[in-house]
Amino acid sequence: MPHLIDKSDMRKVILDFPDQFRKALEFSKDVKVEGEINKIIVTGIGGSTLPGDLVRTYLEGFKIPIYVNRDYKLPRPIDEKTLVFVESFSGNTEEPVYAYPDAKANNTKIAIITSNGKLEKTAKEDGVPLVKLIKESPTFQPRSATGYMFAAIINVLINSGIVSERHREEIEILGGKLKAFDFENQGKDLAKRLKDKIPLIYASNRFKALARIWKIKFNENSKVQAFWNYFPELNHNEIVGFTNPQGKFHIIVLRDKEDHPRILERMKITAEILEEKGIKTSFIDLQGNDLLTKIFSTLMLGDWTSYYLALEYSIDPTPVKVIEDLKKKMAEIKN
Repeated sequence: MPHLIDKSDMRKVILDFPDQFRKALEFSKDVKVEGEINKIIVTGIGGSTLPGDLVRTYLEGFKIPIYVNRDYKLPRPIDEKTLVFVESFSGNTEEPVYAYPDAKANNTKIAIITSNGKLEKTAKEDGVPLVKLIKESPTFQPRSATGYMFAAIINVLINSGIVSERHREEIEILGGKLKAFDFENQGKDLAKRLKDKIPLIYASNRFKALARIWKIKFNENSKVQAFWNYFPELNHNEIVGFTNPQGKFHIIVLRDKEDHPRILERMKITAEILEEKGIKTSFIDLQGNDLLTKIFSTLMLGDWTSYYLALEYSIDPTPVKVIEDLKKKMAEIKN
């Protein structure tokens, strides 16, 4: 029986999320690029770009610089040694569709990751390496495809000899590790604390991509305003704004025991200062014994929290009508 609020069954999407990694390895098993690479760019927008941020976090200290681009044109310089991942789950999102000819005109190496649309057609016409994803239902959203796209990027890099095989082994067992966690009730409890509050999500610089994604999930799933920042930067500007707070806030701190000791102290002291202003802080300790598990287990908790916050407001978490309305208006404008 359909849920009275969750009409598109996002709960099932979250429950099925751990299976995305294994499936993505299969989708991308034969996809690779040839030749020397000295720069990697992941270009897209919205939910289709989030995996690029996570690839940067996962491959911290990697010998080849990795950039994430959220614009119509690619950052310069680019040349034949630049590998560009053009990502759009729908295949029709205009920013990556515009970025593709920019990559092509500059002779970059290109891999396209999509489920359909203009980009799939372009990849086939131009003979560009293509990872074709599967849209599991008509209502499946790009922000829910992070596991697919992340694993696809890493697998293409492995197939191309750019990163080592050990990364594939880590991805192969990741789904099983994630299934061992049960974050649903924790997310439900946190959502109750967040009702009628503006979530502010903070993390260390190392894990700032996680804070950003939590923020986005609150925006798109819960349909509420949310904001993110990271330590230590926020202690040198944003914290002053709480001198005269103009809203009802609740702080979420994503905390890793391996964060720098001074960062851990900053997190604690910041919470104490905000408590004096009547602003509560919820600490979320990253779970897992390896970086990959920490990243995606934390994101699963963010999914559950934003999902149940939507239900607290009696809002269907899947549709994003405002975005669709904006896209329609943009499509009416011919450049």
